[in-house]
Amino acid sequence: MSVIRQEDFISSIADALQFISYYHPIDFVKSVHEAYLREENPAAKDAMAQILINSRMCAEGKRPICQDTGIVTVFLKVGMDVRWEAKMGVTDMVNEGVRRAYMLPDNVLRASILADPAGKRQNTKDNTPAVIHYEIVEGDKVEVQIAAKGGGSENKSKMVMLNPSDSIVDWVVKTVPTMGAGWCPPGMLGIGIGGTAEKSAVLAKESLMDSIDIHELRERGPQNRIEELRLEIMDKVNALGIGAQGLGGLTTILDVKIKDYPTHAASLPVSMIPNCAATRHTHFKLDGSGPAILTPPSLEDWPEVTFEVGASTRRVNLDEITPEEVATWKVGETVLLNGKMLTGRDAAHKRMVEMLNNGEELPVDLKGRFIYYVGPVDPVRDEVVGPAGPTTATRMDKFTRQILEATGLLGMIGKSERGPVAIEAIRDSKAVYLMAVGGAAYLVSKAIVGSKVLAFPEMGMEAIYEFEVKDMPVTVAVDVNGESVHNTGPAKWKEIIARSA
Repeated sequence: MSVIRQEDFISSIADALQFISYYHPIDFVKSVHEAYLREENPAAKDAMAQILINSRMCAEGKRPICQDTGIVTVFLKVGMDVRWEAKMGVTDMVNEGVRRAYMLPDNVLRASILADPAGKRQNTKDNTPAVIHYEIVEGDKVEVQIAAKGGGSENKSKMVMLNPSDSIVDWVVKTVPTMGAGWCPPGMLGIGIGGTAEKSAVLAKESLMDSIDIHELRERGPQNRIEELRLEIMDKVNALGIGAQGLGGLTTILDVKIKDYPTHAASLPVSMIPNCAATRHTHFKLDGSGPAILTPPSLEDWPEVTFEVGASTRRVNLDEITPEEVATWKVGETVLLNGKMLTGRDAAHKRMVEMLNNGEELPVDLKGRFIYYVGPVDPVRDEVVGPAGPTTATRMDKFTRQILEATGLLGMIGKSERGPVAIEAIRDSKAVYLMAVGGAAYLVSKAIVGSKVLAFPEMGMEAIYEFEVKDMPVTVAVDVNGESVHNTGPAKWKEIIARSA
């Protein structure tokens, strides 16, 4: 019989969450690098270069891979012969570990969890509670699989109740394009098949805890129907040409993970959950001998990759930018931003729209300015700002027309595509939308040389900041004519892939 002590369990949870905040699984790093070497679309290749560079920087600096440090999900397998030496319940111990991890002074992680989700949506300030799944199993050990899942990828989860005769592959291939790029491809798809509706979703999430091994599977050949599905889905999704960050390219997913469970004769529940470019998970066991020991990867495991600025790259000064200059920018171009920009995301946009509707003056003049959709991590030590990658831009679509027309805002910066409503508003206002790479938050933060809060300080990371940036790389994603790279890029590369098949 193993005796699991309270402090050993709590510290193991806390250490694991810190560990995965700055160490990518090496299987993921190697898989992205292989995709980077194969990629033929320069924009997608540059995006993967930034992801790989950011990954190594985070491993060296022990700072978060992404500014969205996630909602904690834990799968616990507790042996029936385990005895606990603890005064707290297991759920409380997990949440104490989360609390310690996210509030660690040397590497503060962003608290993103809101209580009263259908009401006041108040931040719990320590990223608790975690989502915990329990299984009581044979043995005398506690097995822990733990992940920190970002909202951008979690929001793209899909679930369907198919007829038993329907094709799972057809549903996946039809559904993936509807997910847009807010899940920050390239990543993995987790698919759960069978059971009941909620069981399929848990299976999909749990499948994402596995390592990337699709290449080994392809080499040895599939041995059952699930392995056949993995290969078929992998090939058909990559043939869609969505590519890294949705820019178009050869690689959209790095692996497909599937778990299944017996189901009712009349049912075929299927859930699909993507993992993003900040894939964060680890696995450990406790046997009563002490806390878990997590071995850091070697920096030699990261490839030597550089982000090259081409001769045609524009370097612009946001303090002097004019609508006439913005009108010359073309979709797909790389732009290096310098000068001062504003920040603001969901809560700030909602507050500004409410103020405009009430005839109130906004606390910040947006005319001719650029706004960055970001909720940064708090800085530590000598940092100006913590990791500060973009959030999903489509969440701001419903505010875009009113903000552009009422304030004279000139440009927006975020990740993923803009929907038709936002694109029309951008075109009508002769504004522009720029895309920063999701999954490169620490790299982006190094371009920020100044930061101060201008409005709504009570919103914490959702406040309006003013950032001063130096050579912050972005891609022109929607130009003043309403052309979107997230429409043209995948369409072009889908055709190229089809021709070469």
